[in-house]
Amino acid sequence: RIIRATKVSYDGMGWALREEEAFRIELVLFALMVPFAFWLGDNAIERVILFWSLLMVLVVELLNTAVEVVVDRIGLERHVLSGRAKDLGSAAVHLSLLQVPIVWGLVLFG
Repeated sequence: RIIRATKVSYDGMGWALREEEAFRIELVLFALMVPFAFWLGDNAIERVILFWSLLMVLVVELLNTAVEVVVDRIGLERHVLSGRAKDLGSAAVHLSLLQVPIVWGLVLFG
């Protein structure tokens, strides 16, 4: 069961890499910024906080993509609730992106 769960997790990430431009962009930014998280953090807790703030963007993007895929699976016709679900997922991604400079600013300059 653990092996299968791991495989489907990697399948999902692979799909997101192939199909979702936003995820690819955020992953590149993650890869570029992680070294700075470990270099700029003064101790293990600061490094974890900086790293975690970056990782959360990827997690939220994957969840948003899952919502979008499910909504599209149900039907491509416009429906107010489908649009609302996609808008809420997008808002979650936006908040996850906003928290990065806030967290980094508080850790590095607070």
